[in-house]
Amino acid sequence: MKSIDILNLDLRSLVTFLAVLDEGSVSRAAVRLGVSQSAVSHTLDRLRQAFGDPLFVKSGRGIVPTDYALRTGPHIRQLLDDVRTLPSGPPFDPATAEFTFTVAANDYQRDLLLPGLAGTLREQAPGIHLQVIPSGIPNADLLRKEACDLVISPFAPEATDIMQRGLMADRMVVFYDQNERQAPADLKEYMAADHITVLFATGEKPGLDSTMEARGMNRHSAVTVSNFSGLPAFLKGTTLLASAPERMSNGLMRDFEYVPLPFQYNPFTLLMLWHRRHQTDPAHRWVRNQVNSVAATMNGLHA
Repeated sequence: MKSIDILNLDLRSLVTFLAVLDEGSVSRAAVRLGVSQSAVSHTLDRLRQAFGDPLFVKSGRGIVPTDYALRTGPHIRQLLDDVRTLPSGPPFDPATAEFTFTVAANDYQRDLLLPGLAGTLREQAPGIHLQVIPSGIPNADLLRKEACDLVISPFAPEATDIMQRGLMADRMVVFYDQNERQAPADLKEYMAADHITVLFATGEKPGLDSTMEARGMNRHSAVTVSNFSGLPAFLKGTTLLASAPERMSNGLMRDFEYVPLPFQYNPFTLLMLWHRRHQTDPAHRWVRNQVNSVAATMNGLHA
């Protein structure tokens, strides 16, 4: 059994170790942590001395973790989670708080909810920097590995350590340029038309496309864009159809008419997702409450 020099360890160095383990790269870990590559390399040197193991070794143009690093990673992750559950000290004060809060959301959820959150932060917590990254179809590792603090998505990973709260309901509808065509009268016309479809930059398809394919319903896609924000420019002045969330009719798709889908497709709920390590954290909980307040206002309710 290895003898570990615990005096040469600190929590920040352990966070650095996990960042390199998750990213598989010193440079990407440095970007994630907001520090220089030399700082990451220096920390790794101290960790190697403390653990008595190389931890990461060169492989081709990159690095790979040693067996010891792979075995140690889950224990360090659990240790940091346990530390986060310690009493949090003074009450959280949004007016004086200074940190970056990262939300993973695709463009539809981003444009729908996060401008309102940004406005609240500017007014009540100017020291909190809001960072938004794409979520694709989110998986639990986004939150487990702290790539973000919060996910907003209609898709919830099946994991007991991921918490969730419903924000608002929506449904998919069919948008069209009313100056160029009539609405599709039925499923036959819908399937016969040319469509604009979405394929996320992560390579994943929206739930509607996966459901249709499972039912053997294959639309003809004339144009594919990487996010919902690309729909208006390609739809305007054409006879194409675009299937997208109805709430977009108040924003990006406000210049177009729309009708319900000509087949059964259940409404969905936008969810707020976070890791249970942040369940009782006062700062995290405060930001979650602000997101919920934005959604409640859009739903015509008091937060």
